[in-house]
Amino acid sequence: MMNPSTIYNPGRLLSLVFLLLAFTANAQVGIGTTTPNPSSALDIASTSRGMLTPRMSTTQRNAILSPADGLMVYDTTLKQFFYYVGTTASWSPIASGVTARLNFKRIRSTDVLATVLAAELAAGGGSRYVMNSNTLYEINGQISFDFPIDINNSYIHGLDTENDIITRASGNIFEGSTGGSIRSLSLSAPGGSVFNLNGASTQNLIFRDCIVSNSNTVGTVSGFGLVFTSIIQFSGNANGITYNNITQLLLSNMGWFGNNTGTYERLTGTFTLVEKQGGFSQVNGSAIGLDVSATGLTITGDAVLESVVFTGTNTAGYVRAYTTGTYPGYNFNNSWTVRAAGIPTETDANAVGDFAVDYAVGTGIGVSFNTANPSNIVKIGTATSVSTSSNLFRFSTDGVPNRLKYLGKKKRIFQISGSVSFQVPAAGTYIIYIAKNGTVLNQYKVYGRGSAVNDIVVLPINGTTELLSNDYIEIFAQRYSGSTGDIIVPNMTITVK
Repeated sequence: MMNPSTIYNPGRLLSLVFLLLAFTANAQVGIGTTTPNPSSALDIASTSRGMLTPRMSTTQRNAILSPADGLMVYDTTLKQFFYYVGTTASWSPIASGVTARLNFKRIRSTDVLATVLAAELAAGGGSRYVMNSNTLYEINGQISFDFPIDINNSYIHGLDTENDIITRASGNIFEGSTGGSIRSLSLSAPGGSVFNLNGASTQNLIFRDCIVSNSNTVGTVSGFGLVFTSIIQFSGNANGITYNNITQLLLSNMGWFGNNTGTYERLTGTFTLVEKQGGFSQVNGSAIGLDVSATGLTITGDAVLESVVFTGTNTAGYVRAYTTGTYPGYNFNNSWTVRAAGIPTETDANAVGDFAVDYAVGTGIGVSFNTANPSNIVKIGTATSVSTSSNLFRFSTDGVPNRLKYLGKKKRIFQISGSVSFQVPAAGTYIIYIAKNGTVLNQYKVYGRGSAVNDIVVLPINGTTELLSNDYIEIFAQRYSGSTGDIIVPNMTITVK
């Protein structure tokens, strides 16, 4: 039989009422403290333990039904606290010292691509992965893609180049008309191409700190405004890469090993700027290190090939040269500045031109003056004059005897040197001039005098002048005093460099 006092005890009931009234009045709970802070509803005090909130993965967090506004959990996937914002119906990270990247997705070697990239595959119509713009995709381990990747201005990065790998057994790895960033990865497409990209001038492609190996073809990159590749190793690829119609092409420290075959790098179309700097190309057998022979290849601005080391067993030449606009023994046209070990240096600073007139004494080029003293100023040489050139680099004779025409792109100051020998018809004084574009440079004129009939006068030529592209140099003569008659020039040598 129950004790009646247990059922009803006025003293205990009164104590409970007072306790509830006190808790309602204060609305405070203290854990580890008997004096909770007056401003807190819950005050937890400890010097040896912390507070543990609910922990769950991103998938579990997103699966919470009707989360309350302000609900807080710790996301074990992203290693960050999140709270729910009811007004926006979304989870927000609790800010730390560094703003967290929300547009982030990690792809592990154990993931099922069709699951982890389900939205990207749907965006590509089931035939390609269209990555989310401005999203960082971290490649973790070796990932074998079954469909090509449309970069779509995303960031596809690894953390360890040798162990974070994208492969595709057949077909291309990267396709599409957009750019983005590819970094710290190994890439291999044994049955296709790593790149099949055809973008627009508004698109940029950044490709750096990667290894490209054992691919059928490195591929094609075309139409971009900027392509910047840096510190890339190429190994065991059957064919290289073609760059086409790119506004700014910047290649830094490309390493092509001797186990690559085919043509390593090929340029076609129109470029505003090309700069290939540093690195090496080991070119063996019948491989080609750099091909610039495509018809119509045009550089509207400048092209630089600097500090690249060309080496290997290919004795036919590491570079497949321009088909027009080059000089014997050289590879590039006048748009290029080339300073690379293993191939000839080609710069406007190395431009040189010469010609030599060499007749037997008693014969030579006849130079006729009018009867005045001083006479008119006449070019030495006519359409039937004979002269030869031993060195023409970024110079030509322009099809005109005894003329040297500068064909470089940049203006520069040239030294003009040489000598003229001429036989006089009678005693008299003569002047030899350097002429630029048909106008004599008076400051460099030299005088010579013959004392008798058939005397031979030898005068040095020396001067400097600035030349723009297509400016030309010739040598003129004048009778200053003496009897009328032709002088005969059996010998004249001029060098401009």
